[in-house]
Amino acid sequence: MLTRRKLLFALMMLPFSSIYARPAFANKSSTSIDAPTTVPKGSEVTIRITVTHRGNSALHYTNWLRVIVNQKEITRWDFSSGKRPEAEVFTREVKLNALEHLEVTAEANCNLHGSAGPTTMKISVS
Repeated sequence: MLTRRKLLFALMMLPFSSIYARPAFANKSSTSIDAPTTVPKGSEVTIRITVTHRGNSALHYTNWLRVIVNQKEITRWDFSSGKRPEAEVFTREVKLNALEHLEVTAEANCNLHGSAGPTTMKISVS
C-alpha cells in the first residue's frame, strides 16, 4: 500500500527538472497562419501554418492538421503515437498559385483535448 510518506519520499527522489520542466497542464492544438495579405494574380504564394500544443508524447499529441482554401481541403497531415509532430510548436508550408482571392483556413487537433478552433486569413489577388 502506498502511504503518503512513501509518495512524498518518491517525489523527493525525482530530479528537480523532471518535476518542473513543463507546465502541469495541457491545451488544445491551435494554429496561426503566416502569408502575404495581397499578391499579384498568377504568383506563387507560400503559406506557413504554425501549430502550438503543449504536450508531445506517445499518449498526447497533435493528431492532425488540415488546410482549407476557398472551402476546399487542399492538404492534411495525420500523426500517430509512433509518428508524432517533431515538437510542441511546429510549422508546415503550402504553396499555391494565386488566380483568385483566397480564404485560407487552418485547424489542428489534439488527440485528447481537441482543437482550439480554426484560424482564417484572406489573401487578396490584384
